[in-house]
Amino acid sequence: MEDSTISVLIADDHTVVRKGLRSLLSGEKYGIKVIGEASNGEEAVQKAEELHPDVILMDLVMPKKTGIEAINEIKKNQPGARILVLTSFADDENVTDAIEAGAYGFLLKDTSPDELVDTIHSVFKDKLTIPHEFTQYLFAKKDEEKKNDSTDEILTPREIDVLKCVAQGMSNKQIAQTLFISTTTVRSHVSSVIRKLNLENRTQLAIYAKDNDLI
Repeated sequence: MEDSTISVLIADDHTVVRKGLRSLLSGEKYGIKVIGEASNGEEAVQKAEELHPDVILMDLVMPKKTGIEAINEIKKNQPGARILVLTSFADDENVTDAIEAGAYGFLLKDTSPDELVDTIHSVFKDKLTIPHEFTQYLFAKKDEEKKNDSTDEILTPREIDVLKCVAQGMSNKQIAQTLFISTTTVRSHVSSVIRKLNLENRTQLAIYAKDNDLI
């Protein structure tokens, strides 16, 4: 364990959970000190601002403010805040939102004491901690979202035309001649498409076009 003590804030609307976690983490050998508790999301935001804990244990379903709302507000005020979500369901939509909001990871509430302690120490070291099975679920969800995204809702009709030409290996001059536009306009469209699709170069554009059946 680390020589320094890790300060922890526990945010959960169930008193028995908070007290249980406080009791569990109070062992001197763990190098952890619970410096505060919050019984709802609004109080979690206030306590985080007042106490500046090293790690915040955050439940997702709470009154006044949800865990997601609390995470968003805390991260807005304290971008470096380390938040570890404690939840009952690994495939909960809220877990995905929590990670995207800036949580360092999550654990199920029935996790072992040793795993909880180890994870708190990992989060304290700025390590993202997500169970392997959830990583697979998250990637699968992202893949499904990408499949459901329609390219023609992202790009203009002209940009799609340019993308198709790029995928066929055409140069900017060839694209300009094909579409009856200037090479300057072609360069502008190519740059716009790369930016909108969050890609890096023409090769990636061609791969994207093929993967999405645009050619």
